[in-house]
Order: sequence, then structure tokens, then C-alpha cells
Amino acid sequence: MTELTTNEYRDQRLANMKQLAEMGYKPFGRAFARTGRLAEIRAGYEENKRVTAAGRLITIRLMGKSTFAHLADGTDKFQVYASQKDMGDEGFKAFKLLDIGDHIGVEGVLLTTRTGEKTIKIEKWTMLSKAILPLPEKWHGLKDVEARYRQRYLDLIANPEVRELFNKRTQALREIRNYLFGRGFLEVETPMMQALAGGAAAKPFMTHYSALGTDMFLRIAPELYLKRLLVGGFDKVFELNRNFRNEGLSRTHVPEFTMLEIYEAYSDVRGMQELIQGLIIHVAQTVFGTLKVGQGERAIDLTPPWREATYHELVKEKMGADWFELPLADAKKKAEAAGLTLDPAWDRLMVTHEVYEKLIEHTLINPTFVKRLPAPLVPLAKTCDDDPTLVDVFELVIGGSEVAPAYSEMNDPLEQRSRLMAQAGQDQMKIDEEFLTALEHGMPPAGGMGVGIDRLMIILSGSEGIRDVILFPQLRPKQ
Repeated sequence: MTELTTNEYRDQRLANMKQLAEMGYKPFGRAFARTGRLAEIRAGYEENKRVTAAGRLITIRLMGKSTFAHLADGTDKFQVYASQKDMGDEGFKAFKLLDIGDHIGVEGVLLTTRTGEKTIKIEKWTMLSKAILPLPEKWHGLKDVEARYRQRYLDLIANPEVRELFNKRTQALREIRNYLFGRGFLEVETPMMQALAGGAAAKPFMTHYSALGTDMFLRIAPELYLKRLLVGGFDKVFELNRNFRNEGLSRTHVPEFTMLEIYEAYSDVRGMQELIQGLIIHVAQTVFGTLKVGQGERAIDLTPPWREATYHELVKEKMGADWFELPLADAKKKAEAAGLTLDPAWDRLMVTHEVYEKLIEHTLINPTFVKRLPAPLVPLAKTCDDDPTLVDVFELVIGGSEVAPAYSEMNDPLEQRSRLMAQAGQDQMKIDEEFLTALEHGMPPAGGMGVGIDRLMIILSGSEGIRDVILFPQLRPKQ
């Protein structure tokens, strides 16, 4: 559609709006009492029942002295029938000035047409909101990907399956809460602005707190505050939260994203493993009605039991049983021969983790608990009793992406300080002393877990990428 054509449509709609106003139909009305939403009216359908309904006109078929149209309100679409006989000359004349996209309220009775379609026969109608700009043409829809993200409201109107996806997302969040509430967890809120961006390794967004005269960071994770609550006596807590990481964009990464973080005192990583498997299965069955999600090569089977494998086992499967005995130079050659580009300064740990992230993780399609990771990768977890070089953790990988890391949480404040100092290197100011002080008051042993809600929705809905499951993903400003 050219800009000129858009302007012509707009001018015509403005002319219709002026005519309607002159006939007493104010273009932007007030609240309108409804019998119910359209889905509720359909569910309670009775022939000749009087109803009031409201919605957006999405089709109009003029037929001389009568008109058929469809209203939509986000729950359903419903046919309406307007005739000169039932509405009078003035009411029907004004009705014919309506455009697709206008919001109206109708009063009338229910009937079934000869074709079997449930319909509201209009006796009176009210103008509620004039659409000055046209909607995307029904037969073309809204296909331009950037336009769909930038003008999500049009995407929701033009593509009912998109609206249904976000209905499912809302239902999934509700069921996550219900599942956790049913197991005694308490939902809490922790600060989104923090003096130190802790709880994960990521580049933060910085802001300035004028009232306190200090720089602050948008949180990269709520972990260190939730652990303070364990110290304070809350034994089962979770937070559905927004996190911010000033990093790149990809199919599975955006700088602002939704996470679920869960902590349970006197539990450990095995308790988290049981919890996350049950939670995901519950949401899949309750909201999506299946444990078989995705299609083609990305088809995923969530049927338990889920695979368990250690980090070392997966690396050996890919790179050979002798990988961890190879000299570093030989390991680098082998990794480069497998297609990796390595930094010459990388040590064995970094080379091995590059192998895992680039060559292994994306191949784990069905749910896999990757266990016993190298300790330096996870400074906030307890080490394994039988091997202090490994940590008692898992990374749940589904569809080739990490969905939920979980730990047996470190609660030794002296060991925790040592690890955070090693992680901070020269920048000791990054160490959260208030968190360490809290730990010194005694944090119970605990299991903790983060769940990437956006990634989980990609998996359960079979979507292409993370921007498809976020209502308003961040985009570059239009030039």
C-alpha cells in the first residue's frame, strides 16, 4: 500500500467520521455495558435472547437495505445483522458509514441464520471509537517481519494465531504460579535497580539515581537478593522477573527478558531437577495439551524420563575419550579442525567450554540435564563431594538452548568470598559485601534455579525465535 493510498483511505474515513458526527454519532464514545464478551455470549446462546455486545468491525458486507458484519473483541468474532427495517432509516444510514476497524456497541436479539451462523440482529448501535487509519488487508495479512514486531497491535489484529500465542503465554505464567503456589512457594519482589549487578556474569545497563546521587545498575539477576530472603527465614521463594543484560541479539537472546528464579531451603540440585521436570510437563499438558512440541528437525518430546549426562561425558562423545588427557596444543588443533575459532590466550577450560557451547549444546533437542560442570564456570554453586573440581549443578537444555540452570547453592560465606574474589580479578569493587555479610548470618543449604521464560515459550509454542514470544521486542529506532 503506497503512502498516497493510505492518505486517501484516511481522508475518506475522516469524511465518514464527520458525517457520523453530524448525524449525532460522536466518533469516540465512553464506556459501554455489555452482556458479556463475545465468547461468553456464544457460550450462553439462546434464540431470541436480548444481548448487548461490543467489538471491532472486521468485516462488512453491504446488501442494499441490510448489512452483515463481524465484530471481534479478542475472545471471539460474532456475526451481526443490520437492517433498515429494524434500525430505522437514520440508524441504518449511519451504520453504512462505518469502516472496517471501527469499534461499536450493539443492542439486539440472538438468532441463527439460514446458513446456521449465530448472529446478533441489531436494533440499536453506538459509536465507540473511529479507526482513522485502515487495518492490514485481510487477504494479505501482515507479513513484513519488522512491521509485525514494530506494530504488534496490527499483528494481533491481522494474525489471530499470534494473539492466541500470547494468550497461551499468559496462561503459561498463570500455571507456573499455580504449580509453585501448590507446592508452598511464596512469590516475592526484589529490586530491579541495584548498586552492584551481581548473581550472573553479564554486562549491565547503567542508570543514575538522582535522589541518592549515585550510579545504579539494572539487575542482571535477582539471585543475591533472593538468597538474602533464605537467610531471613523464607524457605521457599520465587520471583517472575525482568532482567537486563547489555549484550547481543540473537534467536534466543534479547537484552530485556523474563526469568523465573526459584530457591528452596534444605533442598539441592536434585530437588530442583524434580521440580522443573514436573513444572514444564504441567505447563505443556495444561496450556498446550501435548508433550510433543515443535516440528520437523526441531520436534521435541517432553515425555519423561528426561536424559541425564555429565558435561565430561558429552565432551568426550564429541571430541573423543582422550580429550581431557590431550596436551593443550593438541586439544586446540582438534577443536580448530572441528571448525572452531579459538583465542590463542584461552586455557583448556575455555577451549573445552567453547566446544560444549558451539558443537554440543545445539544438538541436545530432547530435554537433557547436563550435570557436573567445571567449578570455575559456576562460582555460586557447591562443589561435588567426590570431586572438588566440579560443581553440583545441572543445565537443562531443550531444543538446543539452555532453559534452566540449577545449583546446590553455595552457603559457605568464606568459600563464597574466595570465589567471588577470583571472579572479580582486579576489580574487587564488584564484590557484593552486603550479600557476603548476609551469608555470614547463616544461609541454609538450598537448591536454586533460573528458568528462561521466553526460551521456554519458544519451545512449547514451536516458535522460530525469541522476538516471536515477546509482545514488544526491542528494535533499532526507525531512521
